[in-house]
Amino acid sequence: MAVVIECKDVTYYYPLTEKPAVEDLNLKIESGKFYGVVGENGAGKTTFCALLRGFAPGFYKGELKGEVLVEGKKTIEYGGELSAKIGYVFQNPFTQISGVKDTVFEEVAYGLENFGVPVEEIERRVIEVMKMTDIEALAEKNPFDLSGGQMQRVALASVIVLEPDILIIDEPTSQLDPEGTESVFRIIKALKDRKKTIILVEHKIDLIAEYADEVLVFEKGHLIKSGDKEKILSDISLLDRGVSLPQVAILGAKLKEKGFPLRKIPVTEDQAVRMIRESLKEGKQDA
Repeated sequence: MAVVIECKDVTYYYPLTEKPAVEDLNLKIESGKFYGVVGENGAGKTTFCALLRGFAPGFYKGELKGEVLVEGKKTIEYGGELSAKIGYVFQNPFTQISGVKDTVFEEVAYGLENFGVPVEEIERRVIEVMKMTDIEALAEKNPFDLSGGQMQRVALASVIVLEPDILIIDEPTSQLDPEGTESVFRIIKALKDRKKTIILVEHKIDLIAEYADEVLVFEKGHLIKSGDKEKILSDISLLDRGVSLPQVAILGAKLKEKGFPLRKIPVTEDQAVRMIRESLKEGKQDA
């Protein structure tokens, strides 16, 4: 797969700080993959996302050492055109809402208006993305009259409608109940099915295990592990470093410790059920 984002020896300091928020980061993001970003609070996850999008140092200022490249070009050389390539969904949907539009329909259309898209094209794309995000019934409502889950879907819609190939999504379910979380992840799954490149920060590790292709683990500003989700999320040693792991992975590790013949440590419920059934079946055959 083609590399769409690359970090080369990246170290970043926020203004008036002596300690870097991200340090010695080297990483390649490949087109069409879903990357889950995990780690404790303060590990550097949000700063990492800001670096990829060009907010750091573009908006936050500070000092950047090394290079962040998007399709081979430095983020600091892009300017406003980077927003057409990378969509960014903030953790708090209030941050995403413009505050200058009176209805959800107008809010979703706002970015397209700024890019000078023809009216007919705006209407077509807004209607399509509102169907995708299940907010058609909210079209005439004021964005600030919505629930947290509804507002997060509107925030997602306002980014998706721009049709970026890369999406960075920072903890979209942190303020949502299980129903709201499920609705947001249905949208994220639809984006994955469309082969979008997705970088998702999320504390709900079971969802990362379910949807991600690769996992990036941050600790104190350093990328300490990266790779295939099954390899990373079955590494029980990460628990000692404050990294959450799927409950089924912890269960699988304990079963293996007790001598239960699992092939490997599962990271999703489906894997766990299948592996336990296979082990029990093989045990009966051996008996």
